Amino acid sequence: MSAEFSIQLPATSANLGPGFDAAAVALDFSLEISACEAEKFSIAATGRNADECARLENNLILTVYSETLKREGRAAKPLAIKMKNGIPLGMGCGSSAAGRLAAIALANHFGELGWTSERILEEACELEGHPDNAAACWLGGFVVAAMESKSVRWAKVEPPSKWSALVVMPDAQLATSKARAVLPGNYSRADAVTNIQSAALLSLAFAQGRGELLPRAMLDRIHQPYRAEMCPLLPALLPLAGKDGVLGAALSGAGPSVLLIVEKAAAEKARKKVLATLAGQTIEIIDADFSMVGAAFRQNA
Repeated sequence: MSAEFSIQLPATSANLGPGFDAAAVALDFSLEISACEAEKFSIAATGRNADECARLENNLILTVYSETLKREGRAAKPLAIKMKNGIPLGMGCGSSAAGRLAAIALANHFGELGWTSERILEEACELEGHPDNAAACWLGGFVVAAMESKSVRWAKVEPPSKWSALVVMPDAQLATSKARAVLPGNYSRADAVTNIQSAALLSLAFAQGRGELLPRAMLDRIHQPYRAEMCPLLPALLPLAGKDGVLGAALSGAGPSVLLIVEKAAAEKARKKVLATLAGQTIEIIDADFSMVGAAFRQNA
């Protein structure tokens, strides 16, 4: 019988404006799972969206766990899972990437697949269809990643310690598939060049701690203009970039939440500005630090 296995995976915010399907950063709230072999599957969930997380049918983690082992010709051993979820579902905070990584790590452990850390990440990126969230979740930090066949090429830096984040969430979820469906199939050269310039600036802004670059470095013309109608917090909050302690603003992942990168020393000022801007709307704000810690796991005999 395999030893009990535990894993903790951070939330992530992807795209960061122009880094569509390429850039993401890890945040300091997380999904925590521990599991052991059992006679039948069970999930005891606490935290955010606990009822959804505890469902056995159409459960992302159980589905990916079982399908991964089936594909490798291994039996999917029933597990008793304890879950503490700090990542809101359907809000653009990387919940699906964290869930898929957790499932593949569980399959690797209980199915005794012997996969390397790189292989686990590659499998998750392939299931996600893009490497940004999964890479930042698995590795921590600010990560830029690209897929080459099944291989994942990545580089990461430590986000500046003087920066923190506000994740501003509405009261309704948005499926990533719905957010992707509104994107066009082709873009103008002008829009492509704008995003190339922005993404290059974004990477160096994180690497050098250049907060003054972020209003321009987080400018996007590839996905945010097309998603603004279904993510109404975005047009309301984008104008805050460069003022009142807010360094930059972007959709968090595919939305509907908005990520504000703020000066840590002025985070409370920025928070008050958000509340004043969105007065009368039902929102939640998560105050978060950036995290250099990605997947943290242990097994107990």
